[in-house]
Amino acid sequence: MKKQTKFLFISTLLVLGSFLSSISYAQNTPLANAEKLYNAGKKAEALVIAEKVLLEKPSDPQMRFLKAVILTEQNKTNEAIEIYTGLMRDFPELPEPYNNVAVLYNLKGQPELSKVALESAIRNNPGYAVAHENLGDIYIQLASASYKKAQKLGINSSSLKAKLLRTESVIQLPTK
Repeated sequence: MKKQTKFLFISTLLVLGSFLSSISYAQNTPLANAEKLYNAGKKAEALVIAEKVLLEKPSDPQMRFLKAVILTEQNKTNEAIEIYTGLMRDFPELPEPYNNVAVLYNLKGQPELSKVALESAIRNNPGYAVAHENLGDIYIQLASASYKKAQKLGINSSSLKAKLLRTESVIQLPTK
């Protein structure tokens, strides 16, 4: 399962940097301090700042996003999904929460939900390259699953076997 989602995780980490750096803020704000701590590997301390800010300003999108990223890294997937879903509802124009929730859905073995989230990200921001790339990866993953299903249903053609081998090699799925 880890190999299936590696490509999406790399994009998630990139999305944090682009999301936070796209916001203009002063150097000595709670967001700047939390981001510095996060980048220095002091994620628990960054989370404390994010939670404190969110007590005062619960709708702050940057702090909500940072908290969700940290929760993801702490394997608190359901909590992170809840935050990303709230961001998607409150700020539908932002593609990053859709991308990151797609990563989490894929981790949970729900590539169809991942596909829907990525398609929403692209619909809201057609120029968002990360979501396009990740959606392509999901399509390949779904194609591989469909080819396997066809094999189970009795199709054993050389054409199908070749397609399955190609899709598995692209997304580095372990063969079973």
